[in-house]
This record gives sequence, structure tokens and C-alpha cells, in this order.
Amino acid sequence: MVGGSRGIGLAVAELLAAQGAGVVVNGRDLGAATAAAESISGIAYAGSPADPDVADALVDTCAAEFGRVDILVNCAGTAEPAGSSILSVTSAEFRDLLDAHLGTVFETCRAAAPRMVAQGSGAIVNTSSFAFLGDYGGSGYPAGKGAVNALTMAIAAELSEHGVRANVVCPGARTRLSTGSDYEQQITDLNRRGLLDDVSMQGALDAAPPEYVAPTYAYLVSDAARDVTGRIFIAAGGFIGEFARPTPGFIGYRDHHGAPPWTVEELHESISKA
Repeated sequence: MVGGSRGIGLAVAELLAAQGAGVVVNGRDLGAATAAAESISGIAYAGSPADPDVADALVDTCAAEFGRVDILVNCAGTAEPAGSSILSVTSAEFRDLLDAHLGTVFETCRAAAPRMVAQGSGAIVNTSSFAFLGDYGGSGYPAGKGAVNALTMAIAAELSEHGVRANVVCPGARTRLSTGSDYEQQITDLNRRGLLDDVSMQGALDAAPPEYVAPTYAYLVSDAARDVTGRIFIAAGGFIGEFARPTPGFIGYRDHHGAPPWTVEELHESISKA
């Protein structure tokens, strides 16, 4: 359980443990990871799984303690600095944000997938965010979450023949990253600037606790979801939804064997009417 020491990750870890799963709780803070693990009779392993050695050791610990690695849940993440945008983010900040989100997911999936393939089964659930749409501002955070979606879809396609599933949850829940005056100011500013509509703003400011999100993760790793893979779900309070798989809409067509390339003027005419 990556990012299982606090917030959504802790709620998921608690629910999985209550349903009989053996859980390894990971978090960067050793004290928080240990406290969370003790509360559910699990095992703590601290460190950042964006580090490949930590990711390998985390998966090895699960296999050593429980004999198998059946489930991988990634809930780790970090907020983008308040007010950050492409106009202000530094290269170092951007790389750190990608590492925290995409790097962690990649390294843990890389470490766990061979074990799952070898045993012919496994379930991966990675955490993304509505922010991948760009509506919540920032740069590194939405880029990282969008990349998590794409990576998870690729993993699902590649591992399907081996009995391994991979899905995404975009959660909406009240955590330490989504509370406080700075967070509230950020959300209201996004609404004022027209990036966030009124409904989304209200949902962000009045999110339900993590316990309302956890069941979606528990379902996706259960045998009941054995045929569910390669999908991006939304879990926010009492709302469950899904982002449809993007498909291209028709704008225009010409046969390149018998027609010249589109001119800029022709493209403008077609696209402006779409």
C-alpha cells in the first residue's frame, strides 16, 4: 500500500486489512508508516518508492511476509506549490512532481509486475486526479497524473494476457492536502479565473472523508472485478463515475493516394465547423 500512512491510502489500507488482506504500509515518514501498520496489524516499510531500490525492497518485503504479491495500490502524491503554473514553476520543481507521481507508479509497477505475471494473477490500482484535465492549474501535478493514466492503460493492455489487471481511481476526498486556508484560496482563485466551474469548486471545498473513496479501491482489487481492467474511475463522496476512453471524433478525410495534403485554409474551415 504505497502512500498508506495517511489520508486516502490509510483508509484503503484499513479496509483491505478488515477484509483479510495482509498489508505492507509504505510512507516516507517512518513514524507515520509504523503507526498505520500497527493499527491494522500490517507491516511498515518507509521510504520513497520513486527510488527503484525502495520499490524493489517494498515488493520483496510483501512477498517475504505474505508469500505472494496479489495487490499493488499506489496512493502516494504531493501537492504542487500554491500558485504554481507554467509561468512560475522551475525545472527542478517540475521534475520533483513527476518523480513523486509518475516515478513512484512506474517503479512499483515495474517491481511488482513480474511477480504477478509469474503467478498468473494480480491487481494494480493507481491513483490519478481530476487535475489531469488541467482545470486545477499547475503543471507538474497534472502532467504527472495524466502520465499515470497513460502508463496504467499501457500496463493493463500489456499484462491482460497474463491475468494481471490495472485500473485508475481519480478520488475526491478531504485530506491534509485538500484542507486549510491556502487550499481554499487556491480553489476559489481557480473559480474566479474561470478554470474551475461552480460545481467543481463546491465539490472541492466540501469533499467527503477518505472512507467514502476506499471501497472503490477495494472493489477493483477484488475477485468481483476480475474482468475490469484498463479503466479510469472517479470516486468522490457518494459519486462513482468513469472517464470514457478517448476516441477521435471525425473532422475530415481525404485519400492521400489521390489527393494533396490539406491546406491551412482547408483545415481552418473544417476545424472551425467541428
